[in-house]
Amino acid sequence: MATKDQAMEMAEAARETEWKFPSFTAEMFSGNFRWDLLNPYPEQDPEDKRIGDELIAKIKDVMEKYLDPIEIDRTGEYPREVLDELAKIGVFGMKISKEYGGLGLTQTNYGRALSMIGSYCQSTVTWVSAHQSIGVPQPLKLFGTEAQKKKFLPRLAKGEISAFALTEPDVGSDPARMATTATPSEDGTYYLLNGEKLWCTNGPDADMLVVMAKTPPKIKNGKEIAQITTFVVEKPSPGLEVVHRCRFMGLKGLSNGLLTFNNVKVPAENMIGKPGEGLRIALTTLNAGRLGIPAAAAGACKKFLLDCETWVNTRIQWGVPIGKHQSIGRKIANMAADTYAMESLVYMACSFADKKNADIRLEAAAAKYFCTETTSRLLDEFLQVRGGRGFEDDTSLYERGEMPVPVNRVLRDLRVGRIFEGSSEVMHLIMAREAMDTHFKLVMPILQPKPGQQGSVASHIWKAFKFYAVWYPKVWMPASTDFNVHHLNGPNREHLAYCARTCKRLARTLFHTMGKYKEKLEYEQLLLANFVDIGVDLFVMGCTLSNAEHLLGKDHGNQTPQELADLFCKNARVRIEQNFRAIKSNHNNSFNQVAKSLMEGKFRWMVKDVFEELPPKYRNYADNLPKTQGAEDLAAK
Repeated sequence: MATKDQAMEMAEAARETEWKFPSFTAEMFSGNFRWDLLNPYPEQDPEDKRIGDELIAKIKDVMEKYLDPIEIDRTGEYPREVLDELAKIGVFGMKISKEYGGLGLTQTNYGRALSMIGSYCQSTVTWVSAHQSIGVPQPLKLFGTEAQKKKFLPRLAKGEISAFALTEPDVGSDPARMATTATPSEDGTYYLLNGEKLWCTNGPDADMLVVMAKTPPKIKNGKEIAQITTFVVEKPSPGLEVVHRCRFMGLKGLSNGLLTFNNVKVPAENMIGKPGEGLRIALTTLNAGRLGIPAAAAGACKKFLLDCETWVNTRIQWGVPIGKHQSIGRKIANMAADTYAMESLVYMACSFADKKNADIRLEAAAAKYFCTETTSRLLDEFLQVRGGRGFEDDTSLYERGEMPVPVNRVLRDLRVGRIFEGSSEVMHLIMAREAMDTHFKLVMPILQPKPGQQGSVASHIWKAFKFYAVWYPKVWMPASTDFNVHHLNGPNREHLAYCARTCKRLARTLFHTMGKYKEKLEYEQLLLANFVDIGVDLFVMGCTLSNAEHLLGKDHGNQTPQELADLFCKNARVRIEQNFRAIKSNHNNSFNQVAKSLMEGKFRWMVKDVFEELPPKYRNYADNLPKTQGAEDLAAK
């Protein structure tokens, strides 16, 4: 069992420690509302847009001819024919440069393509994005050698499928506990891979995999440092076996499974990067990879906005269309405003990824977190608006002669967005750690000095004093409201001013909270989540207002961006104020106590009259419990 300190050391070692390029979100947590990084809103180059338009038309044609998402959901089988047809038009090489046979799309066009696919079939999105957002192409693009790129990328661009193998049955988001090993041969020409990987998307059908495994540790100051290393593993390989294909509540066409490695021989030249760089490669790959998920989610919500418009106008209750009832009107108004905010956020983040001088680690996490959480809420609300027809299966709707609006299916499909490629809770932790980075660098050498750290505690105190003597007064000064806007109306300009003021308030409240809890703040995950939620809402407000300014500049007569931006910002401000109140006044200790009591079995008195047993054929599950502390007690229960 890895210790907490080991896990933290590995996570810190894998982080990008420097901010080489500006980040709106990082600046915001320091109290600076960098409107200049958001405005003017990025407009796609006409030639780049033409390239995207042509590909999207081809994808749409393939999907309409060959793909039936309702049938995939019913049977749980994804037609190989669809993958072959998508490969013919270059879909599996969208992010691979032309030099290696791919299309070399910008992140913006890639996001547009996934958004369109996401409006039709989420299983297809997963096949495509897992292949090139987190599969072999992306880490090779960022860290691969020229020989590796020439060997693998042309094959992947033509349609060979790749997958990403990081998670293990007992590991989850804690790579310090990784058990899969890669043992070098005596002559150093190959490694032997042993272990298992779970929930490997595309894994059962992949032609090659990115696999993370532990290589021999290195010794530093007499201490063992675990090394996680990345390899390309080709299939078929002796010893590599797909032992189980996983099935889920949604994404029925997903290829996902449990893979085992038994002395799988991997050539040394298939290592990506250097020994020990695996976790950093994984985290860097996921930065840009995460942008595919919010793009697909936004596409689905845009499609349902059309279905919503039709439904609330044609469904009559008590003599009027249901959209005129205020309880329904609030739901559909929020659906429109939040969908607009999602699209504004997605293409802002994509434009950052297309630049060579932007750091997107926080923006990508914010986009993934906000869009997946918002989509789950919106689809649940639309299901409620549809009533019984929302709960009814789309096949059943069709068979009895009604429009098969797939809200039931897509809600199930997109629910996993809050879990994979970093759960919402992990996004909170990632963003919270980066939000506190400046303070950590200054304060932790004072609060928790490490053996051998550079400089004395006294020198670090002096360094911190010089920084805070300048920084702290700034976060109390009035925020500048000199925004370069010409088309936003009064309410939306006030939202901009609120963002600027609140960035300063966020920064000083975070500083005060760190002063109160000191090194124990890492245990206050709910407080940290409050800070992150405030920051995410401020970022999305900025993207939404910038997009509104842009659209209004193109068409002065179109007032709908004003309405959408205003409603989203009003809702966001309510959430922000609630989060500020929760930082000062909460009952988090009660959560801690009740959770502790549950873990200790103190609530069994409450569950007397329930059926405790599984169906008979499944009762041997306890035999498979991991042999960890307390496993015997759990098995007995």
